[in-house]
Amino acid sequence: MIGIITGDIVNSRKLSSEIWIDGLKRILNVFGENPIEWEIYRGDEFQLEIKNPEDALLIALRIKAYFKTLKLDARMSIGFGEMTYKADKISESNGTAFSRSGEVFETLKKQKINLAINSDNEILDAEINLMLRLSLTFMDNWLAQSAEFVLTAIENPTLSQEEIGVKLGINQAAVSKRQKRAQFDLVLEMEKYFRNKIKTISE
Repeated sequence: MIGIITGDIVNSRKLSSEIWIDGLKRILNVFGENPIEWEIYRGDEFQLEIKNPEDALLIALRIKAYFKTLKLDARMSIGFGEMTYKADKISESNGTAFSRSGEVFETLKKQKINLAINSDNEILDAEINLMLRLSLTFMDNWLAQSAEFVLTAIENPTLSQEEIGVKLGINQAAVSKRQKRAQFDLVLEMEKYFRNKIKTISE
């Protein structure tokens, strides 16, 4: 089983793509090779293969936090399943992971939801998507400073608040405030819950 993230940038015309494209490529490059495992196409849409499906939500949160630092947002669907055909470009590969990701992605704009999953397990999907919708009530409102903290914390999971403060050029008390404002502890709890659930269906 693999995960496929299909995404686009909300209100991408607000900022020139020159401002965000290198940062997005930097994140995607961590998880695979372009264009076989990730691609940016049609200007502001992207797709990424996730070999370890348990990592899918954390990767999506990292992408979201990155865009929020720029006062933009990303709309993403995560599909879980198989890859039955691997092409030279991910946009030409297919399988159930792709179709499930695509199906959900098509519904996001209409539902005004920025993150959802489709694993073809109705009970699991209903449960995780409800948690995501509840979490999006605050994650969609992350300010740039909170998002900068979230991005740094996800990219450097072993760092203490003091060490994150050094990276961000702020003191530990300010880091603590940003962590609370972002409700980051709750985000991590949700991510851990998701990771355990996906593990059970991928074994």
